[in-house]
Amino acid sequence: MAGLENIATDVPHEAPVLTRDWRHPLGLPLWSVILPPLGLLSVFAALSKLGGFGSLAAAVILMGCIIAAVHHAEVVAHRVGEPFGTLVLAVAVTVIEVSLIVSLMLSDSGDASTLARDTVFAAIMIILNFIIGICLLSGGIRHREQKFTLRGVSTALSVLAAMSVLSLVLPNHTSSAPGPVYAGSQLVFVAVVSLILYLGFVTVQTVSHRDYFLPAADLPLDAHAEPPTAVAAVTSFILLLFALVAVVLLAKALAPTVEAAVIGAGLPIATVGIIIAALVLGPESLAALRAARRNRLQTSLNLALGSALATIGLTIPSVAIVSLILELPLSLGVSAKGMTLLALSLFVTTLSLGTGRTTALGGLVHLTIFAAYLFTTVVP
Repeated sequence: MAGLENIATDVPHEAPVLTRDWRHPLGLPLWSVILPPLGLLSVFAALSKLGGFGSLAAAVILMGCIIAAVHHAEVVAHRVGEPFGTLVLAVAVTVIEVSLIVSLMLSDSGDASTLARDTVFAAIMIILNFIIGICLLSGGIRHREQKFTLRGVSTALSVLAAMSVLSLVLPNHTSSAPGPVYAGSQLVFVAVVSLILYLGFVTVQTVSHRDYFLPAADLPLDAHAEPPTAVAAVTSFILLLFALVAVVLLAKALAPTVEAAVIGAGLPIATVGIIIAALVLGPESLAALRAARRNRLQTSLNLALGSALATIGLTIPSVAIVSLILELPLSLGVSAKGMTLLALSLFVTTLSLGTGRTTALGGLVHLTIFAAYLFTTVVP
C-alpha cells in the first residue's frame, strides 16, 4: 500500500494541495483540521456500535481520516525534504494499510489468513491497471500522445517485478511449509529483501539518480512551491498522529462489520482486500489523474509505481513482523489465476511504458485487464 512518491519525483514538484498560503501557521484546509479530532471523538463515542447508520457514519469518517492523514504527511514531507520526505509519506500510508489488514486479521468473522496477500495483490492490480490505465486513457484523449522519462520507469518496473514474484508467487513453490505459505525463516528473508529493495529504490529516486524521475526534457517543469513554515509543519505532524490513531481505532471497530457484510453478501473474502486497497490508494489515484490531465504523465507514473513499491516493500515486512509476533497465519502465495493476471499486468505495463510515449489505447488495455480482475474476483 501504499507510499505517495510525487514529492520525490518531479523536481521542482507539485505542492500538496492547500487552499491557503503556506506562510500562515493555520494555512491548512479546514476539513484536514477537523477530521482527525472528529475521528477520535467517533471512536470514544463508539459510533460504530450505534447500528447501521452509526457504522456508515464511522466508515465515512474513517475514509476522511485516511485522506487527511495522507495530506498532512505531504505537508510534513515537503518541510523536511528528501529523502526523508518520501519515507514520511510511505510510513504514514503503510501504518494505515497495515492497521486495516491486522484489524481484520484479528476479527472473528471468517478466515483472514489471506487478507494481507489479497490486499497487496489488489493494490498492485489497482496501480498497474486502474491508475495507470485511467491516466493513459484520460491523458491520451486530452493530449493525444504523452511523454515521460523511460529510465526511471524501467528502474521501478524491474524492482516491482522482483518484489512481486518473491512475495506473491514464490510461496507457491517452496516446500518447507505446507500450502502457499513461507516458513518463518523464509518469511523473514523475503521481508528483509523487500525492505532493502524498497530503500534502494528510494535512494536511487531521491539521491543518486534523481534525473531519471524528472519529466521529459521538452516538457516545462512545474513551479517549485514554497515549503511550509515550521509552525504549519508541526501542526500537520500533530494532526497526522491524531489521524493515524483514529484510523487504527476505527478500523479495529469496523473490522467485524465490514468482514461480516462481505461474507453475508456471498462475496469472496478477497473482496475485503480490494476495499482496503481502494481506500488507501484513493487519494493517490485522484492526484495521478489530475497530473495526467495536465500533461504531467511523469508525475502520474512516479506516484503509481512508487506506491506499488511501497505497498510491497513496507507492508509485507510490517505484516510479516505482526504475523510472527502474534502467531497469526499468513498465506502469501496467489492462485494460478492471480499469477496469470500478475504476469499479464507486468508484461503489458512493460510494453505500454517501453517507449517513453503513450496513447489512449494503452490505457484502454490496462482498464480491460482491471475489469477482468474485478469480474473474476466476484465471479471466480
